[in-house]
Amino acid sequence: MAQAANPAGPDAAKATAAGPKVTLNVRDLGATGDGKTRDTLALQQTIDRCAVLGGGEVVVPAGDYATGALVLHSSVALRLQEGASLLGSGDMADYPITQVRWEGRWIKGYSAFISAMDSENFAIEGPGKIVGSPAIRGRVERSTGMRLPALLEFTNCRNVRVENCSTSQAGMWSIHPTYCENVTFKNVEVQSGADGIDVDSCRHVVIDGCTFETGDDCISLKSGRGEEANTINRPTEDVRIANCTFSDRVFACIGIGSETSAGIRKVVIEHCKCVGARSHAIYIKSRVGRGAFIEDIAADDLDVSGMKQGFLRLNNMNSGKQDQFPVPGEAGIPEFRNFRFSNIRVTDVPALVQATEIHPRKPLIGFSLANVTGTCKTGITLANIHNAVIRNVKVTGFEGPLLSIDNVTGAGLAGAAKIDPAKMPKVLDVVPEPEKPYELK
Repeated sequence: MAQAANPAGPDAAKATAAGPKVTLNVRDLGATGDGKTRDTLALQQTIDRCAVLGGGEVVVPAGDYATGALVLHSSVALRLQEGASLLGSGDMADYPITQVRWEGRWIKGYSAFISAMDSENFAIEGPGKIVGSPAIRGRVERSTGMRLPALLEFTNCRNVRVENCSTSQAGMWSIHPTYCENVTFKNVEVQSGADGIDVDSCRHVVIDGCTFETGDDCISLKSGRGEEANTINRPTEDVRIANCTFSDRVFACIGIGSETSAGIRKVVIEHCKCVGARSHAIYIKSRVGRGAFIEDIAADDLDVSGMKQGFLRLNNMNSGKQDQFPVPGEAGIPEFRNFRFSNIRVTDVPALVQATEIHPRKPLIGFSLANVTGTCKTGITLANIHNAVIRNVKVTGFEGPLLSIDNVTGAGLAGAAKIDPAKMPKVLDVVPEPEKPYELK
């Protein structure tokens, strides 16, 4: 089983080793915690004071703290004690307008409930709660087209910890690190009406022991969309997802893509339970016009049940919206390489593997499925894959052939049924070259 190289990153221990320098209580600077009084100023002043005194710990004791947007700083640990809840304001005037990443592009939008930018060595620690306003519904403001506030959003930050707390968000993505390095989410309860954690162009990320109940992907790995992200070239890489439980009402437990224009690599998923999803436990996806790659994805020791569509789907042709400035030509066809799945236990999944939406000009190179047990309604369907290995798949309850293929080479394919080419998805052509070359601005 391949392991992510040093997933916590070389500096992860430094933030912990430094320890708090000062300890400040938000009540001492005027926070009431009565659930009615707006405590934004007192909370922010405590965070700011902790930062200018050299860093340390901001303690939020038991109480309900009604507040607008808050900004964290370097070397500050925000500790939410038992019974403490930060309650987000429903007034959009409480969320400053800035540049935000939304569906892979930088646009004008509202800042998150709790945010940080260009900061390092900071943390949010429980066991308290962070609750977004239920009055803010949806993802984009209809009147302006601006993105609505995320719950937690960290941009260009290093050495970040979010641990032992509960989060709740209504309609927008919940937790969104972008351009970050060395980020750990540990023992976090994530409830969201949309995505749970969106890892966006980040390096060295650990998501460990977390529980998800979401209305879209529980975890989504992204790296931007179209020529903007392809030019900036900030991939998501070195991600470890372990010991988590996933339940999703609308899409997948783990989505990799479809915003992949800077690439995604070195992802390890292990020791997890997928207990419900409207689509798949794992969906790896992109589209023509994204470009870049998804490579070195390994999943091991998973329990999968409650899926409405299947365990695994692969698609590098037509997932997600096309960008205004897509990556043209052959370079715009995403490359899939080295996907490994092992020790998978499935219960009544409609389809075990759906992997026919692979562009024939750039087949998936390297696919392994080994040691799979349980029950499914249909088996494995593969197309345009080279160097496949199918080994020790012992499932029952399926109708039709266990394995169906078209343009697949490798081991363990003996006896496979041939897919009727007429049933293959329509092949998408490359994006034509624009009249004027793209310019980042």
